[in-house]
Order: sequence, then structure tokens, then C-alpha cells
Amino acid sequence: MSKKHRRQKQKFPWMFLALGGVFVALAVFLFARQGGDGGGTPSIAVDQQRIDYGDVKFGVNKTFAIKVTNTGDGTLRLKEEPYIEIVEGC
Repeated sequence: MSKKHRRQKQKFPWMFLALGGVFVALAVFLFARQGGDGGGTPSIAVDQQRIDYGDVKFGVNKTFAIKVTNTGDGTLRLKEEPYIEIVEGC
């Protein structure tokens, strides 16, 4: 074998190894950017803890609005439907 032929064989694996390293570094960078939450803790706050309509006749519809805000420094995500408890006779 000639010296030229040996040099080509030695370069071949190093080139793929370097290219693979670049792809791994790029993948790590992209996955690290996906989190994006900032690492904070979310905290939920509502403007009314209790809504009292008093006596309401049967068949009469009543509506209300509740303002929900995130007072924390992280992203607030609701995984389920918000739970509202209706207490009768209080």
C-alpha cells in the first residue's frame, strides 16, 4: 500500500466522527430550547373565592365571571377541566 492510500483511510473515520459530533451538539441545543418555561413556579389566583346569589327560583339561569391569573413566574398549564364545587343550602 502506498502512503497516499493509508492517509485516505485514516481521514475517512475522523470525518464521520466530527460530523456526528456536530449533529449531536445540534440535537442537544435544539432539545434544550424546547423547554422554554423559564424554570419558574406557576401560581393560580382567582378574584372571587365565593359567589353568593342568595335565593334563586328554580328554572332561573344565573351567570358569573371569574378572573383567573397566574401570579407565579412559570407557565401555568391546566391539564384537566377546572373544578368548581357547587354548595347548596349554605
